[in-house]
Amino acid sequence: MMKGVSFFVTLAILALASSLASAYDPSPLQDFCVAINDIKSGVFVNGKFCKDPAMVTANDFFFSGLNISGNTENKVGSNVTLVNVDKLAGLNTLGISLARLDFAPYGLNPPHTHPRGTELLVVIEGTLLVGFVTSNPNKLFTKVLNKGDVFVFPIGLIHFQFNIGKTAALAFAGLSSQNPGVITIANAVFGSVPPINPDVLIKAFQLDKNVVEYLQKAFAPN
Repeated sequence: MMKGVSFFVTLAILALASSLASAYDPSPLQDFCVAINDIKSGVFVNGKFCKDPAMVTANDFFFSGLNISGNTENKVGSNVTLVNVDKLAGLNTLGISLARLDFAPYGLNPPHTHPRGTELLVVIEGTLLVGFVTSNPNKLFTKVLNKGDVFVFPIGLIHFQFNIGKTAALAFAGLSSQNPGVITIANAVFGSVPPINPDVLIKAFQLDKNVVEYLQKAFAPN
């Protein structure tokens, strides 16, 4: 089983890397980067400050644990284990990261977007209904994926993965950024801090005020 997982993960990473003209992030690696003149007070540049090469060890390029299933006992029935630069320091400036996606039966990775990365997903076990929506006029591209199938989600576009099978599903994804970021649409719109003015959401979604207030309570951070 793990030999098959390793093969598909390697395939996904190589396919993603070979599809890019450059292996480096061409865009900002965080939502914003406020300039600072005193580098001693800086947290990071466009990425992170670099470790002295003389102090680098093999462990800086190593991560263990993707063989462990994520906990899917939650409202959506899915779990994403992301290996980005925060978990694997050696990824800094390399423009790539990796994720394990676990799904309970009928589990969903809700509509979301990665503002800084294209995603290449390969199914290891199970059957997933996946799709993404383009910018205006909002065309949906969707496909049912089975074991060994691959699907790409272009950078910045809203997409989802839904386990339509009666058994658990597993997928791995390569992303074209060391820090791709994630914006889950429902959580961002109805669970922002501070909350978006209900009148904005009422008009934008053409919903009753009671419905908007219910959704804001449902998605409010704990």
